[in-house]
Amino acid sequence: MDRRDFLRASALVSAGLLAGPGARAQVAKAGGLPNLVLIIADDLGWGDLGCYGSQSIATPHLDRLAIEGARMTNFFSSAAVCSPSRAGLLTGRYPPRTGITQVLFPRNSVPDLILRAAGIPPGLPLDEVTLADLLRKRGYATAAIGKWHLGDRPEYRPTQRGFDYYFGPLYSNDMKPFELYRGNEVVEPAPADQDLLTQKYTAEALGFIERSQPKPFFLYLPHTFPHRPLHASKEFRGSSQAGLYGDTVEEIDWSTGQILEALARHGLDQNTLILFTSDNGPWFQGSPGGYRGRKNETFDGGMRVPLLARWPDRIPPGRVSDGMGMNLDLFTTLLAAAGAPPPSDRPIDGQDLLPLLAGNSPSPHQALYFYQGSELQAIRVGNWKFHRRHRVLVYPFGKQGPWLFDLEKDPNESYDCSLKYPEKARKLEQMMLDWEATFQAR
Repeated sequence: MDRRDFLRASALVSAGLLAGPGARAQVAKAGGLPNLVLIIADDLGWGDLGCYGSQSIATPHLDRLAIEGARMTNFFSSAAVCSPSRAGLLTGRYPPRTGITQVLFPRNSVPDLILRAAGIPPGLPLDEVTLADLLRKRGYATAAIGKWHLGDRPEYRPTQRGFDYYFGPLYSNDMKPFELYRGNEVVEPAPADQDLLTQKYTAEALGFIERSQPKPFFLYLPHTFPHRPLHASKEFRGSSQAGLYGDTVEEIDWSTGQILEALARHGLDQNTLILFTSDNGPWFQGSPGGYRGRKNETFDGGMRVPLLARWPDRIPPGRVSDGMGMNLDLFTTLLAAAGAPPPSDRPIDGQDLLPLLAGNSPSPHQALYFYQGSELQAIRVGNWKFHRRHRVLVYPFGKQGPWLFDLEKDPNESYDCSLKYPEKARKLEQMMLDWEATFQAR
C-alpha cells in the first residue's frame, strides 16, 4: 500500500468511526468504499428465476448471484405496485410516510389530475432524502438507468434526487408519451422503440461503470420489463420456454451477466455489492411461485419478490436465508455497506440486512406491515400472517376476512385459522392498531 492508498484507507476508517459501529466494521473489513449495484425488474414473479424454481426461464447469470452470494426466500416489496414500492426502496420508509401510495401517471393526464385532487403528491416529495442523495454525499458517483416512475415534473426527476446521471423513461411502458431521457433532455421521442430497451440500458450501465473509476459508484438499474407490453430484442425473441414474458427475463439475465463481466474486467467484482430484486409480484403473466395473489394484492404473490446479493468480500457463497426482509431494507443495507448513517431526523423503517446476508443472524424485523395504498391490510410476525377485512381483486365489490394464516403449514394463505387460534389473531390485530397509533403518515 503506497502513501496515497494509506491516506485514503485512513480517511475511510475515520468516516466509519463517525458512521457507527456496524458501518465502521464494514469499512474496515473492505479497506475501501465498495461499489454498489442495485438491479430491479418490473413485475417479475418470485418463481420466475431458476434459483427460485423456474423450469421455463433460463437465468444462469442471476442464478450465479445466488451461487456466489446469498438468496432470501422471505423477502417482500413495500407495496404491490410500482411507484409506492420504489418510494419505499429509495427512502427506506413505508410508502404512506412519503405520500406515494398510488401509481403515478404522466402530468396533466386524467389519472394524474384525479390523483392530485385526492392529495397524492405529483412525485416523491422534495423533503424526502433518497439513497442517491446520501451516497453522493459519501463520495459516490451515482446513476439511475431505466424506469424512474417517481415524478415526471422537472423538480422530481432523477438528476434532482441525488443521481448524477440518468437515462431512461420517466414512467411505465404502458403510459404515453413513452419517450427516453438523458438527463432532462428527450433523446428518443415517443414512441420509443421498446424492443431495444434492455440492450440500451445495458450499454448505458457499462458506460457508467467505465467512466466512474476510480471513484466508487452506485448504479441503480430499474429495468422496464417484464412489465407489459412485453418487448425483447430479436436476439432474445423465442429464446425461452415461457413465451415473450420469459424472453424479456432472459434478456435481463443476459444484461446482469454483462455487468458481472465488466466488473471482473475492471478488477471490481470482489468489492462490489450487487443486489437484484423486483418491484412487486407478477401481473397477468409470470409466476408467484405458488403463492396466493398477484400484483396489486397484499397476499404473498403480490409482494413476495426475489432478493439476490453478491459481495465476495463480505457475503459467503451459497447462503440461503428464510429471515424476513423488505425492499425498504435495501436503503439501510446499502448505506451500511458504504459506511454512511441513515437520516436521524425522520422515521426510517428499513433495517440493515448485511448481518443476515453475511452470516446466520436472524431477521432484524419483529414484524412486517403490508399496505395497499394508504390502507394497512396485513401484518406478518414469524410464520403467522393476519389480514384485516379488506377487498380482494377476485371479488372487489365487498370486503373479505379477517383471516389468520399459519404460513408454516399453509404458505398459500388458503385456510383461515383464526377460530382455532383466536388469541394469536387478537395479538396480531392489536399490533396493527399499536403500529397505527404511532405511525407518522404524510
